[in-house]
Amino acid sequence: MRGSSWASRSDPVSEPTGPDAIAQFADATHANIHASCVALDGNALLIVGRSGSGKSALALEMMAFGAVLVADDRVDLIQEQALVLASAPKQTADLIEARGIGLLRAVSSEPLPVRYILDLDQPETARMPALVETMLLRRRLPLLGTPNTPHLAAALVQLLRAGRVPPEWPNR
Repeated sequence: MRGSSWASRSDPVSEPTGPDAIAQFADATHANIHASCVALDGNALLIVGRSGSGKSALALEMMAFGAVLVADDRVDLIQEQALVLASAPKQTADLIEARGIGLLRAVSSEPLPVRYILDLDQPETARMPALVETMLLRRRLPLLGTPNTPHLAAALVQLLRAGRVPPEWPNR
């Protein structure tokens, strides 16, 4: 099923990817988007990008470093008070795609708050990038571009564990 979502769908869902997959849900209260999501220490990372951009592969790498699967291919999002909660749709829970191998079993976590969004279609070239935010389900969330680095999965796991220092540090 190259170039398309492996998950079967029973109701209309979003098809745009990257920033467009997020932007169309700026004022919504719930959504089902084409993305992957992993978490560590109760903090979820929503990974967006076009089909074949490596969302599942990055999620698998992060899982090898201790992250847990929230959802793969389709992610349910719901606004709950000041949070955006991510969870796996029933039909894709406990599954993650490994291209060239097939669908793998994995235990999906309970719904967890999205703390960061990573856009695999948006390259990040700055060594110390500025803080960028986007709106998702009426909540402002940090939006990360993708640096061309071999340690991306490890860096993202550490981000989920301990957060990020503001780029203006130590002059703050």
